[in-house]
Amino acid sequence: MIYDFDELISRRGTNSYKWDGTDDDSVLPLWVADMDFRTAPVITEALRKRVEHGIFGYTRVPDAYYDAVTSWFARRHGWQTEREWIVYTSGVVPALSAVIKALTSPGDGVLVQTPVYNCFFSSIRNNGCDIVESALIYGDSTYRIDFDDLERKASMPNVKLMLLCNPHNPAGRVWTRDELIRIGKICLRNGVRVVADEIHCELVFSPHRYIPFASLASDFGIHSGAFLANTVTCVSPSKAFNIAGLQIANIIVADEDVRRRIDRAINDNEVCDVNPFGVEALIAAYNGGEDWLEALKAYLYDNYRCLCGYFAGHLPQLEVARLEGTYLVWVDCRRLGMTSDELCQRLLSDCGLWLNEGTMYGDAGEGFVRINIACPRSRLIEALDRLAGFVDNL
Repeated sequence: MIYDFDELISRRGTNSYKWDGTDDDSVLPLWVADMDFRTAPVITEALRKRVEHGIFGYTRVPDAYYDAVTSWFARRHGWQTEREWIVYTSGVVPALSAVIKALTSPGDGVLVQTPVYNCFFSSIRNNGCDIVESALIYGDSTYRIDFDDLERKASMPNVKLMLLCNPHNPAGRVWTRDELIRIGKICLRNGVRVVADEIHCELVFSPHRYIPFASLASDFGIHSGAFLANTVTCVSPSKAFNIAGLQIANIIVADEDVRRRIDRAINDNEVCDVNPFGVEALIAAYNGGEDWLEALKAYLYDNYRCLCGYFAGHLPQLEVARLEGTYLVWVDCRRLGMTSDELCQRLLSDCGLWLNEGTMYGDAGEGFVRINIACPRSRLIEALDRLAGFVDNL
């Protein structure tokens, strides 16, 4: 089937967080991480049928939901999970907050690799914990892990958890098997539990491959493996299928005691109920959305190549980080001589281009900006023209 990702669809007036966050209709928003494409037709059809029923009471999550999740990860990623391991909730951020609440005490340290998804910081602080940063090392247009620093930070007595972003937002890295194993061994040596945010797991570009961190337990035996027992995984179809507003996510955890504690925190935080549309959308996406997803990934990667070509021809002073996964491009703008905050404020005020400042993702993001390329190519080119015009006028 052919899908039209070039179609320009107006989102203004739909209470879109991305598009209706300003009254200025000239602003072009390439910031918050949702896409300007309609979701997979199989999802739209499932939701249409549910709407036509006309009754939207409290929702029971059916067997088909668990079957869809377990079969998807087994089929696409070779990760054999079990129904009992799954705790559903309304989103990955509520999931992360509940996991931190369940597995830490105020004053404990939570390790993150910066620059990293901004909600990690708020989830840690809101639970009274300390943020412990291990900065990634930038060079040759990509990031690598400072394993010596990671070991030092993991060995700090108060560090109890590590939030692992896999694939990494905003760095665009898809961690390799060897990198994940080294992370896992460091955490095991130091008694640090890994909480893997893998929400972008489906948006990975060849030849790179997403490896569920917990699946590395197969090195030790899938049901009793040390990595599996030491891992909590948070996933959702929301990024891959552009259904974040339907509020559905899953926490996958094999350890029964840890799962019980997380389930208690989910209930304490009052994020234990989900809506009927999220349930139907997940089942439809995981059972019938693969063809659309593969077409989407091809389009997104072509957008990335288009952007790289544009920068090479019109913005050679700015460096684009290599994109292995996600639809979020990380750009080194330090040669412009402005802070990230100043640059993004001026882009918005001077040419109506709304990007994310790098410091949103920690101090390690200073001098960078993040660009969301999940939009029709003509819209992306318009945004790049605005950026180039701004830089030319400096």
